[in-house]
Amino acid sequence: MQGIGRPSVYHAVVVIFLEFFAWGLLTTPMLTVLHETFPQHTFLMNGLIQGVKGLLSFMSAPLIGALSDVWGRRSFLLVTVFFTCAPIPLMRLSPWWYFAMISMSGAFSVTFSVIFAYVADVTDERERSTAYGLVSATFAASLVTSPAIGAYLSAWYGDNLVVLLATLIALADICFILLAVPESLPDKMRLNTWGAPISWEQADPFTSLRKVGQDSTVLLICITVFLSYLPEAGQYSSFFLYLRQVINFSSTTIAVFIGVVGILSIVAQTLLLTLLMRTLGNKNTVLLGLGFQILQLAWYGFGSEPWMMWAAGAVAAMSSITFPAVSALVSQSADPDKQGVVQGMITGIRGLCNGLGPALYGFIFFLFNVELNSMDPIQGDFNIDPLPLHTLIPGPPFLLGACTVVVAFLVALFIPEKPSCSSSSSQLSLSDNDEDFEPLLQDSIV
Repeated sequence: MQGIGRPSVYHAVVVIFLEFFAWGLLTTPMLTVLHETFPQHTFLMNGLIQGVKGLLSFMSAPLIGALSDVWGRRSFLLVTVFFTCAPIPLMRLSPWWYFAMISMSGAFSVTFSVIFAYVADVTDERERSTAYGLVSATFAASLVTSPAIGAYLSAWYGDNLVVLLATLIALADICFILLAVPESLPDKMRLNTWGAPISWEQADPFTSLRKVGQDSTVLLICITVFLSYLPEAGQYSSFFLYLRQVINFSSTTIAVFIGVVGILSIVAQTLLLTLLMRTLGNKNTVLLGLGFQILQLAWYGFGSEPWMMWAAGAVAAMSSITFPAVSALVSQSADPDKQGVVQGMITGIRGLCNGLGPALYGFIFFLFNVELNSMDPIQGDFNIDPLPLHTLIPGPPFLLGACTVVVAFLVALFIPEKPSCSSSSSQLSLSDNDEDFEPLLQDSIV
């Protein structure tokens, strides 16, 4: 027996927490290194780097998901966490290699797909929405204090200490997987699929996209997630830069902002999500989350004052309920031995958004001449000549994102209330010889 105890949701929670806590520490040093390395067109270069990473994730996610159904989740948790965290020590050693490694790490940056397959292995359908909410809340919890801790240590002891601490936490995460995480995929399922070859159709992300149109429900869900996650991916890639450049937030203020939004997200994804799922149902909870996302993005787009960002941040925390609600909605349609395949396919769609979203936001910022001029990474204060804000739309990419989510909301209205049952004879299959595939869709918070 490998690991400690029986596989549980709590093993997955610890893995997610440590990985994103390590990256949360680097919020302030990341802004510094990004500007020092690319003093011209900072937003555009950030979008291109994150875009390459997302596109590689899109290409590799289906294959990793399929392989995890054969070789088990534990091995691929180790691989994805290792390569996702590999760029961290390079931040101060070689910034150019650091950003190159971030881009290349996209081929393995699909930890969430393996984690959600792990959770599906150890829970039944009744428990799954709560378990997904716990994982999402853990992601938010990892970002509650880590940016503030990173900003404080950077101000008093320099960025090198922050990078060292983040590296040690990433190593602790890898050791935890090696020593404490048990395999969640039952031996019976692994033996049944061990001799089955991984076909190109399972690994080809474009095949997955083509198959989407063969089932109307799957098509509606995929369009909804694509249109809603595209602006979210772009927002995550550039929002902290935007707060510093346009809204004039200091490093300390950004860290506090992340912490407050993270705490509100935890409350929304645990207590509030459970209540909404029981009273409104999965589909209506998804629609409510999309509504909050529209309001949040529109507020970011039109807002030019700090208090507006704080108010929009509270709304953003409410919109985080969409992720576990969609995951619970579609996970009910997947066979137990196909969770990794389907999660990998949907993570591939999210990876496509992770590639297109940051590039789109960076290009729009570039078109509107929003650039980072100067910043002081040590004291947390910075001096810039503020760009004249556009009188009507200070954040044009966010307003464009709000428009895409409006379309996603309209599409989601036509999604059937209940997904097809996994035991139904008409259920779509993900086997090598089938012509359709069975959906397990997840919205995103990462």
